[in-house]
Order: sequence, then C-alpha cells, then structure tokens
Amino acid sequence: MRAIQAAAFGEPEVLKLLTVPDPVPGPGEVRVRLHAAGVNPADTYVRSGTYAFFKPPLPYTPGFDGAGTVEALGSGVTRLKVGERVYVAALLGKVCTGTYAEAVVCDADSVHPLAGALSFAQGAALGVPYATAYRALFQKAALKPAEAVLVHGASGGVGIAALQMARAHGARVIGTAGTEAGRRLVREQGAHHVLDHTAPDYLAAVAGLTEGRGVDVVIEMLANVNLEKDLGVLAKFGRVVVVGSRGAVEITPRLTMGRESSILGTALWNASAAEMADACAAIAAGAEAGVLNPVVGRELPLAEAPRAHVDVMKAGAHGKLVLVM
Repeated sequence: MRAIQAAAFGEPEVLKLLTVPDPVPGPGEVRVRLHAAGVNPADTYVRSGTYAFFKPPLPYTPGFDGAGTVEALGSGVTRLKVGERVYVAALLGKVCTGTYAEAVVCDADSVHPLAGALSFAQGAALGVPYATAYRALFQKAALKPAEAVLVHGASGGVGIAALQMARAHGARVIGTAGTEAGRRLVREQGAHHVLDHTAPDYLAAVAGLTEGRGVDVVIEMLANVNLEKDLGVLAKFGRVVVVGSRGAVEITPRLTMGRESSILGTALWNASAAEMADACAAIAAGAEAGVLNPVVGRELPLAEAPRAHVDVMKAGAHGKLVLVM
C-alpha cells in the first residue's frame, strides 16, 4: 500500500510517500481500507518532534482520523463486520499505524460506524474536531440549553463542530470568522449571529446580541490573540474554554473577579476512555440524526501531505482539510 512516512522529525518536507506492506491486525484490532484521512494541527506538532503529548518512534505514519471500509478483523472483534463503512478516531487508542495511508490498523474501540448520509471525506473530519468540540462544550464548559455561546474562529473544523453541537443543544450561537466566505459558511451552519473578527471593536456587538448579559461560554481557538477580549464579553459565571493558542498573552485578572468567570484549558489527549466513549456516542447519534455534518473545505491527494501540513496552520480556515487516497 501507499503511505506517508517520516524517518525524522522536522519540517513538512520530512513527510515522504512510500510503498509499504499492509499492516496486519492483531487481537482486538481492525484493518480499515481508507478513502480519506483528516489533517489536524496536532499532526504538525507531532511531526515536529517537540509535542508534549506524543512522540512516536521513527519511522512513523501520521494521522489519527480517517474513514473507509473494514477490511480485516483481528481475533475477538465481533462488533464490526468486513465491508462496513466506518470512521476512525484513534487519537487515544493503544494502536494506530497512522491514517495517512491506504490502510490503517487500530483498536476496534477506535472504529465507529459511519452514518450513511456522510461521505468518506466527511467521516475523516469527525474524530479529533468533533471530539474536541464535544469535550470543550460539555465536558469542560458544561453548556446548558438556552445559554449563549461565542465560537471564536467558527469556520474551521473544530469551530464548525462546536457551532453545530451548540445549536443542536439549544444554545444561542454567535460565530466569528475572518473572511466573507468564512462568515457565509458560519451562517449556513446555523449560527444565530456572525461577526467579522478582523473588524475593529467587533465584540462590541455582543452586548446588543445578548440583551446586555454577555455570553455564557466562549470556545477559543487562538487564545494568545483573543483571551483578554473574551473575558470582557462574558456573562456572570461565564466560561472561556481554550482549545488553541500559539503564544503568550497578557490578561487583566480583575476581569474574572466581578463576573466570577473561569478560564478552562482543554486537550483531547487528557480525556479518559469513558469521556472519549461518551463523545463518540454523541457524535454518532448527532450524525445519524443529521444535525452533525462535517464541512470538507479542501481535499488534497495523499502525496501532498507536506502541503497539507503547511495549509492546515494558515489563518482563514474554511471547513476541514482532508487527504484522499
């Protein structure tokens, strides 16, 4: 099979397209013939070799998310059947040979039925983005129906997932994006209000949109730019959940005092097996019900994995970036 491998850590150029043997599933494992693989910012951090959560032995094939059909079952696997359409969410699995490949072997618990309405490319967009959004909204912020949510950077993979989940939960959703195309996408995905986060004082509109209360929850993709501003638009007892940050930030702690607000960090790597199972069950139910629909912004061929690692880190996200086989 064809697979992307890195023999060293470093810049995107370390990713090479090679021909390697098909991986063989062991007991409790599954081989999935992949049609698409999701590209996540975390993949680039792993590739650098400096990521605090995970450093694989070399050589390695990147990727934790993908979608395709079950091709082979290891002993003891009875929940899945050969030929079944599935998606792979293997970030926390014990075994994952990497989804930037034409086939992957991973724990059976990391493989889930793919809703019939979703394409394989959409299935490849489910794992990390939707589990991250679920963890941020419900396991960290404990979002309640009728609360107001600001998704800061709502046009990317995690942002769209958070927007769809919050809307389905009965929250009032304000989404931000930095391009006209991004804002149109956020509006199409169900945000009640959309703001241009490149405009001066754009958050001044939040007071009017929330009858002066502020928002109960902020899902923050770029805390080093936005955290101080987020604290200023929270309602009493509001929560900011930091999903992403790319540098240091100075904040005014007094902003948290009068509102008794909270700043919560999240990283999917810290989820327990039970928490991940809860997230995957909720994602499956939402996909089956038709309320969770990943948006694939771009598809690149497998050989262009180095380019994908550059593009996934650029500003102005518009849906999910996936590799197709």
